[in-house]
Amino acid sequence: MPETAPRLALVVSQFNPEVTHGLRDGALAYLSENGVSVASANIYAAPGAFEIPLIAKRLAQSGFDGVICLGCVIKGDTAHFEYISEAAAHGLMQAGLETGKPITFGILTTYTDEQAIQRSRNDEQNKGREAAAACLEALRTLEAIPL
Repeated sequence: MPETAPRLALVVSQFNPEVTHGLRDGALAYLSENGVSVASANIYAAPGAFEIPLIAKRLAQSGFDGVICLGCVIKGDTAHFEYISEAAAHGLMQAGLETGKPITFGILTTYTDEQAIQRSRNDEQNKGREAAAACLEALRTLEAIPL
């Protein structure tokens, strides 16, 4: 990682806010514990998981060192879950490859509300924490690779 703290952004889906705000809080707690602060101005809202990749790509292009993406898609009775989950995953991967910046996937794809709530609680199993950790670890690895 650079000698200065990395400049990170968060993109947080506003769909399922009881879950996504828990993911956000977990990511921010992990970053704080590791000496990285994220200004509230660098936390961006996305309407839903489908819109996260475009916002994340723009943030990476704008000078952020990494982007932590947080959302929640819960399976319902239609194929909507599969389309949104796959599009978000592929979109984030493509955005990272195109920008050369870590854009981490903290979008829950669960079968039930309870599974989503369990993964967004204020504990060590919070998936927002994991997405933040992945971003910092990827930054460290990329910094270690000479161009």
